[in-house]
Amino acid sequence: MNGGRVTIGLVHGAALLLALGGLAGTLWQGLDEPGHALAFGVLVALGELTRRGAQRGEREPAPLAAAGALAYALLGESAGRPTTHGVLQTVAVVVAAGLVGSVPHIARGHGPDRDQLALRVLTVGFAALCFQPLYNAGTLTARIGEGPQYALFLLLLLLLTALCGAVVAALLRRARQHHPYGPLLRDELRALLGIGSAVCATGAVMALGVAVAGLWALPVFAVPLLLTQVSLRRWAAVRTTNRQTIASLARATEIAGCTPPGHARRVAALSRAVGRELGLSGPALTDLEYAALMHDIGQLSLVDPVDGGATAPLPAAEQRRIALLGAAVVRRTGVHEAVARIVEQQADPYREQPLPARIVRTVNAYDDLAGDRAGGALGALERLRLGTARDYHPDVVESLARVLARGGVTPAPPG
Repeated sequence: MNGGRVTIGLVHGAALLLALGGLAGTLWQGLDEPGHALAFGVLVALGELTRRGAQRGEREPAPLAAAGALAYALLGESAGRPTTHGVLQTVAVVVAAGLVGSVPHIARGHGPDRDQLALRVLTVGFAALCFQPLYNAGTLTARIGEGPQYALFLLLLLLLTALCGAVVAALLRRARQHHPYGPLLRDELRALLGIGSAVCATGAVMALGVAVAGLWALPVFAVPLLLTQVSLRRWAAVRTTNRQTIASLARATEIAGCTPPGHARRVAALSRAVGRELGLSGPALTDLEYAALMHDIGQLSLVDPVDGGATAPLPAAEQRRIALLGAAVVRRTGVHEAVARIVEQQADPYREQPLPARIVRTVNAYDDLAGDRAGGALGALERLRLGTARDYHPDVVESLARVLARGGVTPAPPG
C-alpha cells in the first residue's frame, strides 16, 4: 500500500514540477509566436471541453486534446517557417489550455482525473524534449532532411512516447488497484491499437500539415477526430446501458427473493478482482464480470426456491441443473456467447473448467459460505481450501485470499 502511494506521488510530483517549470519558464522568457500558442491552446481546450466522462478502464477521455498537444510538441515549421516555442512553452500551453477546458467539468464536479492529467503532461513533455532541442539546433533536419524520413521519424517518436505513456499508466493503475503489472500493461498496449493509434497518427499529421499549410491545417485534421470522439461517446453510452441492463437482470433474483441482497454485485466485484490477479484483461475480464452478475439467474426457473439462495451447499447435480437453466436465460439476453458458457460451466468439475468459470464457482461459494454465521469470512476461506482437492482450484482460492487480504473490493452500485 505504501509503495503504491509512493509511486503515485512520484509520478504526480514529476508532472507537477514539469508543469510549474513550463509555466514559470514561459512567464520569465515571454511567449514566442503567440498566434501558434493560441491556436493550439484553443484546440487542446476544445478537446478537454468536449471530452466524455471517464469510465472504468478509460485510457484517453479527450483524444482531440491529446492529439493537439502532441502536434504542438512536434511542431517544427509553420507554412515553411521554423518555429521557436521550445519545450517549456509547449508544456505551459498544454497545461494552461487543459485547465481552461476543464473549468466547466470542474464546476459540475467532474474535474479531470489526476492520473490522466499527469500522464498528459509527462508524455507531452517527453515528446517535446525529444524533438524540440534537436529541431531548434538544426541537428534533425541536417541528419534526416525533410522528406519521408522526417515523417517516419515523427511517427517513431510518437510510438516511443505512446509506449512510455503506457508503461507509466500501467504503473499508476498497479499502484491504485494492486493487480499484477503484466495484465495492466497488456491492457494499455491493447488500447494503443485503438484510439491510441488514432491520437498518435493525428498528432503527426497535424504537425506535418501545419508545417506545409500553416494554422489553417488544424481544423481540417481536427474535425475528423472530433467526430470520432463524438462516436466514442455514443459507444460508451451504449456500453454503459448494456451493463446497466445486465445488472438489472442480475437483481431479478434478489427481487424475487431467490438470493440475498447484493450477492450478485459482490460476486461480480470479487470475480473481477480475482480475474485481474490471475492475469485476465480486456474483453475476457468483461465477460467474467457479466457472467458473475448473472451466475444465479437460473434460480428464477426453479419451482422450489433454494433455501437462502446459496447454491454452494447443493448437490453437484442440482448445481449443474441451475447452471444450465441460467445459461439458457443468458443466451436469450443477447450478450456474448462466452458469458453464457461461463454461466453454464460454473458447476462443472473444476479440472474441466476454463479459468473464468473456476473463478465464478469459487467466489460464489465464498460469498455463500461467508454469509453463514457459523464461520464468517475466515471460515469460508478455510472451507474453500479444504475443498481444493475436488471442488475449487487452489490457485483461484489463493488469489481470492490475496484480494481479501488487501481489503477486498467495493461492489459497483446497482445498475
